[in-house]
Amino acid sequence: MTRCYVGVPLGAVILIAMQVAGAGVTSAQTSESSSLVTIPHVGNAPNLGVRGPENLTEAVVVSDFRQNQPGDGSPASLPTRAYLSYDDSNLYVVFDCHDDVEKVRARLAKREDIADDDQVIVYLDTFRDRRRAYVFGVNPLGVQRDGILTEGQGIDYSFDAVWRSEAHLTDRGYMALMVIPFKSLRFSNDSTQTWGIALGRYIARESEYSYWPFITKRIDGFVNQMADLKGIERVSPGHNLQFVPYGTFTAARYLDTSVPAFIRSNDGQGGLDSKIVIRDAMSLDVTLNPDFSQVESDDPQVTVNKRFEVSFPEKRPFYLENAGFFVTPENLFFSRRIVNPQFGGRLTGKVNGWAIGTLVTDDRAEGESFSPGSPLARRRAEVAVVRVQREIGKESFLGILATDRDFASSFNRVVAADTRLKLSPTWVFTGQVIRSDDHSLDGNKQRGSAANASITRNGRGFTYEASFLQRSPEFNAPLGYLDRVDIRAVHQNASYYWHPNSGPLLSFGPALSTSMDWSYKGQRQDWSAQLHLDFFFRHQYGISVYRRESYQLFHSIGFREYTNTVSAYSAQSKRLSVSGSLEAGTSPNYSPPQGLAPFLGNAVNASFGMTYRPAQRLRIEERYYFSRLNTRPELNGSVGSGVGGIRSVFKNEISRTKIYLQFTRNLSVRTIVDYNVLVPNQSLIQQTLSKHLTTDVLFTYLVNPFTAVYVGYNEGYQNLALDPTPPGSVPPYTSARLRAIDSPSMLTSRQLFVKISYRLGF
Repeated sequence: MTRCYVGVPLGAVILIAMQVAGAGVTSAQTSESSSLVTIPHVGNAPNLGVRGPENLTEAVVVSDFRQNQPGDGSPASLPTRAYLSYDDSNLYVVFDCHDDVEKVRARLAKREDIADDDQVIVYLDTFRDRRRAYVFGVNPLGVQRDGILTEGQGIDYSFDAVWRSEAHLTDRGYMALMVIPFKSLRFSNDSTQTWGIALGRYIARESEYSYWPFITKRIDGFVNQMADLKGIERVSPGHNLQFVPYGTFTAARYLDTSVPAFIRSNDGQGGLDSKIVIRDAMSLDVTLNPDFSQVESDDPQVTVNKRFEVSFPEKRPFYLENAGFFVTPENLFFSRRIVNPQFGGRLTGKVNGWAIGTLVTDDRAEGESFSPGSPLARRRAEVAVVRVQREIGKESFLGILATDRDFASSFNRVVAADTRLKLSPTWVFTGQVIRSDDHSLDGNKQRGSAANASITRNGRGFTYEASFLQRSPEFNAPLGYLDRVDIRAVHQNASYYWHPNSGPLLSFGPALSTSMDWSYKGQRQDWSAQLHLDFFFRHQYGISVYRRESYQLFHSIGFREYTNTVSAYSAQSKRLSVSGSLEAGTSPNYSPPQGLAPFLGNAVNASFGMTYRPAQRLRIEERYYFSRLNTRPELNGSVGSGVGGIRSVFKNEISRTKIYLQFTRNLSVRTIVDYNVLVPNQSLIQQTLSKHLTTDVLFTYLVNPFTAVYVGYNEGYQNLALDPTPPGSVPPYTSARLRAIDSPSMLTSRQLFVKISYRLGF
């Protein structure tokens, strides 16, 4: 029997919690929202006047906003009125939000960067499938944010659309206008439309989300609770063609450590992204020499001494858009596996209860890894992904995913079938079965299988999840992101949160999770048990404490570990927010030098974050990460002793400073300064002393997500020096004539780049 570390069977905890949770269940759990709104066709578009919105006499009014958080069904703490109408080309939504204007949180920021501000939001389920909805939000100064909400996946804010917004503060709060063109939406070509709709308001200082219609946490899902929107007739995206040509120029100077010598390069290139809407509901995207440059760098992560590969999120536009179409319970398509493509095509959309996604592209990276004389040097991989999903019932589906990657005589093919079944208003089952077929360049063939299943209960108080996963030793999905194969694993998680009606506490409660896994031969590899207590307070601050006990088998050595963690955050002030965590316990050294076995050490990990807004247009962010591993006294006999019987294995410090200055909604400048220091003990870990300092300045003029001008400059410094002494005479050398020094004083890279893109719409 799986047991938690405090010695109480998890099944007993679940049973008791379910009984407690059942006492708070209301009749809302047994029926969906019956709300309905019919909006009128208008001849004059609404606009925002100085004292109030104008041209609203024909609009339908919605005002009964109800809290989702902190209250569940309580009236919104502040009055909100929304006015809805449409014409032949656009949907119009006007919000009139009452508030104390001195307390409203609104900053002039870059598009999408309004997560910490007050907001009003429109959700549109244009196919009324109760699974997916567009999300359009603005802050009180009109800064936009848009995304796609998919049940089971959350909101994907990488989606971008062209639409118009206006907003400004008033003497009684703020007003906002959203103009959403039908050209920016996908929907059926029926003459009479029935959509799902929800309107939301977020009051940041109160951590309050309120919606019309009432959206309760006592029912699993959000889109399924949205109201019916009727009245829209004889509208269409029309002839929707979009072409986005782009050009980039880069001038760079960088250190090639294999020579070593400094290399100069000037590079200019152009490309074209295009979008064609087919029968209103399907989108065909084709890209030639796609723009895969990353304007924004990856956020820093600690990557030293990790057992499994560290994942960095996708940032490239072509792969980001409509990525949700290819998501399944197992991550079988991780688009960053495609490194250097030259072309790409994607078809996505919905037709008569079917959701379809296909993607084809090439990848030159594998051919580039061969020497110039190899017949494979200029070959490229060909990649195809197909996803088909069929709705069953109101909130369930069946799906199939197939991936194919071919390179010369090698190939990898993966086929998977999955389902999501809504068992009740609160219980959901998901499952998937997978087969892989792999043929390598050297002629080796193998076939493998995988499967997973989970059952989840979501609710306002009690939540529970149980899952099972297995991957055979022969399973291989190189286009996916999988930490390992040859595993059978079970996982359970249960939590219960109380929500006081008064007092400083917003919610609080415990959460307990356990997991265990074995190899296919039945050998136990890992187990863990974790208990944590969370306390979330009104006015945006909270604290959490964790205790984790675990075991893992690594290189045939069993390690018994523990971790204690405390984390806290505060965003009470309009100007300053802070967060931090401290973790202390034990962790293995996964990368010992040759001749030394992995061993358990004392680990400390800490992080700190701060955001300071001294003015409405200026924001300063600071992030700091610290990671350290020391030997334990009982290991002195095998790894030697240091001062006090303790030796340092490594110490890693990472800091990032970001400064944003927003001149207007379109024009901004962003500066980043990164510093990364790794100090290893090379007798205990396979790492090299490194110190990196980088600076990055980016000017942005953003008309819309597709029409923009970027000008960037960055420099990188490392703790290296070119040494004229013959190689090998004065250690330590990282390569011939290249020597490590104490400070990052050598300028090893410098780059200036300009990128221009322009949207042509028809």
